[in-house]
Amino acid sequence: MYCVIYRSSKRDQTYLYVEKKDDFSRVPEELMKGFGTPVLAMMLPLDGSKTLAHADLNKVKQALEQEGYYLQIPPPPESLLTMHLENTSKK
Repeated sequence: MYCVIYRSSKRDQTYLYVEKKDDFSRVPEELMKGFGTPVLAMMLPLDGSKTLAHADLNKVKQALEQEGYYLQIPPPPESLLTMHLENTSKK
């Protein structure tokens, strides 16, 4: 199984995985509007020979089979204030 990965033209560090190149037929229209114009990033085999940087291989495969796409969004930014308060409360 292969997947094709596109990066968002509107949202930094946001990627869309689909099964076939330029086939967004199973991706909801509203998601595509928010994603912007897909920019081809890479094609990747999902056989375990390569690792995904910020996504779980099994979750990607399952989402592709069930939903027809997988959306990878960046983690929320860490709050420096929260980190500071946690560090000061440990002292």
